[in-house]
Amino acid sequence: MAFKDILLTLTSYPDPTPTTVAENAVAIAAAFGAHLAAVACEVHVEVPGHFLSGAMANIPGMIAGEAEKSRNNAKAMLAAFDTAANKAGILHETQLEKCPTFAVPDLLVEHARLRDLTIVPVPDSYDQWYAEAVIFGSGRPTLILPEKPRARPFQLGTVAVAWDFSRAAARAISDAMPLLEKAGKVRIVTVVNEKKLDSRHSAEALAKNLARHGIDVVLDKVDADGRSIGEVLEDYTAAQQVDVLVMGAYGQPRWREFILGGATKSLLSKPPLPILFSH
Repeated sequence: MAFKDILLTLTSYPDPTPTTVAENAVAIAAAFGAHLAAVACEVHVEVPGHFLSGAMANIPGMIAGEAEKSRNNAKAMLAAFDTAANKAGILHETQLEKCPTFAVPDLLVEHARLRDLTIVPVPDSYDQWYAEAVIFGSGRPTLILPEKPRARPFQLGTVAVAWDFSRAAARAISDAMPLLEKAGKVRIVTVVNEKKLDSRHSAEALAKNLARHGIDVVLDKVDADGRSIGEVLEDYTAAQQVDVLVMGAYGQPRWREFILGGATKSLLSKPPLPILFSH
């Protein structure tokens, strides 16, 4: 299935998503000829009642001030997105939601379940809870964009796929087919000497499968050499000037917390490049 309906999530609190993220998302939608919807939430901080009754501070006034800050951020981001989308000439829409802070992840997941692909910006400065929720709860592929500006604008020159013969990796390739078909070059990277790769088949068999879809690939093997998977993939993508990394996400929701696989946790906590996660 082609990516024809894409969602961009924007964060209004505590800090707004940078405008560069909206510009990159617009470029992605333009590359696929897709409709792009941007959703932002005006969040309201909920405080237990016994704090509200205290006389030490003007808690209700502070809460109202933070809500106003979130509302202004959300409106400004959606306006900037609208300007970028109009300039690029893509089909688009904006949605402004209202909800308490704790409900934002569930709201984004509901939106994401109705789209072909969801773009989630990830900041360096605080928790990546929203991204984790969408990856593991939406049932759809999620493209993580680092908020920190990169030297190169978003492009599909070289796309790399992390391949370890697992179910999650196979699902990621299936979900990423529209992206792989548009890439200038596709590299399949397998990390060896880090864990047992349980397969009687080689990566060449995967290359044959992709070739039937008109996708020629370069096969790479990288020795872990005592490094974690996250470190290996970060070094590899930098050395090969990879524009987008595709990988399966390992982990499961449990009591509203995520037990993440090593590579997932490492790369999601501070993504060095755009990463398409599939679970």
